[in-house]
Amino acid sequence: MRATRPLALAATGALLLTACGGGESVDTGGGGGGGDGETLVAAVSAQPDQLDPHVTTAYASFQVLENVYDTLVAPSAEDLTMEASLAESWETSDDQLTWTFTLRDDVTFHDGSEFDSADVVYSYNRIIDEELSNSFRFQNVESVEADGPQTVVITLSQPTPNLLERIGSFKGMAILPEGAAEDLDLQTEANGTGPFRLEGSDASRTTLTAFEDYWGGEPSIGGVEFRYITEPAAALTALQNGEVQWTDNVPPQRIEALADDDSVALQTTPSVDYWYMSMNYDRPPFDNRDVRRAISFAIDREAVAEAAWFGAAEPNQTAIPEDSFFYYDYEPFERDVDQARQLLEQAGVATPLTMGLMVTDEYPETVTAAQVIASQLEEIGVQVEIETLDFAAWLDRQGEGDFDAFYLGWLGNLDPAAYYQEQHQTDGPNNYQGYSNPQVDELLVQGSTETDDEARKEIYDQAAQLIVDDVSYLYLYNPDVVQAWAPGLSGYQIRADKAINFENVELP
Repeated sequence: MRATRPLALAATGALLLTACGGGESVDTGGGGGGGDGETLVAAVSAQPDQLDPHVTTAYASFQVLENVYDTLVAPSAEDLTMEASLAESWETSDDQLTWTFTLRDDVTFHDGSEFDSADVVYSYNRIIDEELSNSFRFQNVESVEADGPQTVVITLSQPTPNLLERIGSFKGMAILPEGAAEDLDLQTEANGTGPFRLEGSDASRTTLTAFEDYWGGEPSIGGVEFRYITEPAAALTALQNGEVQWTDNVPPQRIEALADDDSVALQTTPSVDYWYMSMNYDRPPFDNRDVRRAISFAIDREAVAEAAWFGAAEPNQTAIPEDSFFYYDYEPFERDVDQARQLLEQAGVATPLTMGLMVTDEYPETVTAAQVIASQLEEIGVQVEIETLDFAAWLDRQGEGDFDAFYLGWLGNLDPAAYYQEQHQTDGPNNYQGYSNPQVDELLVQGSTETDDEARKEIYDQAAQLIVDDVSYLYLYNPDVVQAWAPGLSGYQIRADKAINFENVELP
């Protein structure tokens, strides 16, 4: 899955989670750790595709990187508003074109080198100059410069009301030490300022140890071991057996029953994520708007959400969840099989029409929901061939444009631009479907510079309506965040953006 990041805002509140009772902890003997040296073992569904924060877009990577790197500012755990991190304060000029950040002076990297403004300038210019995954976040940035060792000045071409979100919403905007890409193999190595340092990563696990000189205070636990357990039932069994102490890979069909199960502590909260299907505009007949709209009319989103999350998801035909200020109540595609058939006929498409649908078994709910989608589309003469891939292969094929359609989600969205801009702007970095609508482009540019929230919402509402009507994305639902851990584990906060941070965790 993606980060967005991304990863990228109208956030739902996160809850402070503390449990008490029994439970086992695992001591893997990790050296260099804090506290009593005990290591938290976390079961996650997928292996990082790589560990370069400026390149990867995979959620599995950011589960790890959240604990290794820092950003200038970061979402608060409570309500996802942006707060100080490596920058302790900032100010803007009257014309809102110059942002000046004052950096902390007590920060060191994991290799012992000191953090300063040169590291920020290097990190941001690396993303910009090499046009890496998040370069679009700097589209209004004219320059990033140091003004002494503790000050960074970002100069903009136009007002950018969401600049803090653009540079701090997730660890894709991490600050690396100057020259890191030349000194390290960032695909497999890391040197951050975060609470844990990377010890190693292989096909079965990724291991972190506590960083004793962390500027926020040494973690209580000695480290974190991420184990990859693809099957949700196996992850839950490992948690109940004491083999792991935390997981976000909970079988959706077990959520209701687990709420009353003393063997685990389970928490849910509405997320800022959305899940969707998208079709390839470079592959006829999916380049035809009528065909895409026919498929959208044929899908029952409530049934898809129920199949995927068993009641822990809210159907939505736009991206932004209902409890956000930027939510747009627009639902033009009530299921209508006759309308769908008429649109296919109008498009001159002979049925049966075959459509490949890429999903990944590392997010098993996509496989289950795809079966429901296939059954629904069969009624209009569309034969869906479900292609179940490992996530690395899924990402490769998406990047190469080798698909008819795919189904996945964007996680951690914090600002309306994160929901829409890079996915639907012509030639946007995450516009894998190949959508292009000049009117949408103009609206997305306007939204990125509008400083009044009410006016900004109106702009994004107009863009969302066009995106939905054109079926650039066929939006399906917003899921809840669902996580479980061993009774007795304390200090962990579940977050609407799904960021996984073990900095304050204590084991029983």
